[in-house]
Amino acid sequence: MAKPMTKSQIIAAVAEKAEISKAQAKDALEGLAELAYEGAADGFTIPGIGKLVIVDRKARMGRNPATGETIQIAAKRVLKFRIAKAAKDAVL
Repeated sequence: MAKPMTKSQIIAAVAEKAEISKAQAKDALEGLAELAYEGAADGFTIPGIGKLVIVDRKARMGRNPATGETIQIAAKRVLKFRIAKAAKDAVL
């Protein structure tokens, strides 16, 4: 099984594909990440890849796997990434 690409490998690949310097590619990727962090509360879409969304999870009953004891799991907000259909179709 192949290893996932490292950040520096992604930067190099983007720089080569876009025919820009590695420094410009790094700035572009970091800028995209900053935009995603700022826009995540409203839902941030990366066209063709997916969307960051905040989901409210309800409180629920769970089980401690070590003891088998039933416990209450509190409600919480979580960040999810929904994969775009185009990305699913391209990969699968």
